[in-house]
Amino acid sequence: MNFENEMPKETGKKSNECDICGKSFAHRNYLSAHKRIHTGEKPHQCNICGKAFISTGHLTTHIRTHTGEKPYHCDICGKSFARSHQLTVHKYIHTGGQPFHCDICGKSISSKSKLTVHKRFHTGEKPFHCDICGKSFSISSHLTTHKYIHTGVKPYHCDICGKSFSVGSSLNTHKRLHTGEKPYHCDICGKTLSDQGNLASHKRTHTGEKRYLCDICGKSFSYSRCLIVHKRNHTGEKPYHCEICGKSFATTRTVTVHQHIHTGDKSYSCDICGKSFLRRESLPIHKRVHTGEKPYHCDICGKSFSGLTNLTLHKRSHTGEKPYICDTCGKSFTTTSYLTKHKHIHTRDVPYHCDICGKSFSQKRHFTAHASIHTEK
Repeated sequence: MNFENEMPKETGKKSNECDICGKSFAHRNYLSAHKRIHTGEKPHQCNICGKAFISTGHLTTHIRTHTGEKPYHCDICGKSFARSHQLTVHKYIHTGGQPFHCDICGKSISSKSKLTVHKRFHTGEKPFHCDICGKSFSISSHLTTHKYIHTGVKPYHCDICGKSFSVGSSLNTHKRLHTGEKPYHCDICGKTLSDQGNLASHKRTHTGEKRYLCDICGKSFSYSRCLIVHKRNHTGEKPYHCEICGKSFATTRTVTVHQHIHTGDKSYSCDICGKSFLRRESLPIHKRVHTGEKPYHCDICGKSFSGLTNLTLHKRSHTGEKPYICDTCGKSFTTTSYLTKHKHIHTRDVPYHCDICGKSFSQKRHFTAHASIHTEK
């Protein structure tokens, strides 16, 4: 939050000077509020979430994130805002004005504070530091959000389902899951999306842009999150742990899906055959068994597939790509499951045990074949 935007305009003689930075103010109370930037004092506390602020103006604006109040209305389109300067910036959409220009890249920016933040992308400046872990940020709000990782605080609560979030924007995006609102439109294909970040990511499917490059194998990705997850294939990092059995996973999604094994929860059911699935995305893929739809086509041989994952795996038969590498012997594999099975050779892990004769196997298919020997007798 930009402190200067919350301060009344300075007029007349400025006799009240800050003895730390030398800035002058027309009134003593403005000087007192300004000094809290240097001292870190935040005497005004939110009685809903406990967050503290240096001025009553900041507190009043913050409380609107809880109440949803947006008292500033655009007289052109009717859109509402919680802060007056947000309305001022918004109006540039209608007028076409972008009064501030970056002298490095020439980009036009709608406000002075946004220009300051933008320039940090060029300079690499990150002036906001976490006093717990030392991580630095270019924007103060990013530091505030980051600190919630240490404190565990999630002050923004969905009044529909009760889910909590560490930042207000995440709550707003989440609520669109309930309302179905998708206010962001792709000007290329017309697809609508629930938030601006998803729209930017979606547009890369049209442009083919893959700006995130793996510095280990050279593979590129359209999304930073995909690169982060991909790198775990090289490092073996699995930071997400099942709280029931302790098994580790590379992504939150895979640990969530895994936990359904313990609960037995299969929430997504096929309305044709009744089969249930742990994951929502598995259901439309399954339904293609009934419809015969195969929307994913190999651009090399023309073969069609019902799921994108199957197409990706198939293409490796053409390219010879084997991105999953054993860190013990260096052997490469086309899928993570093949790598996992291979590693049993090194660990001598044999997780499949026959309860009839006691023989053990490293792979499920070998165990299944063995079990048939007993059933045939």
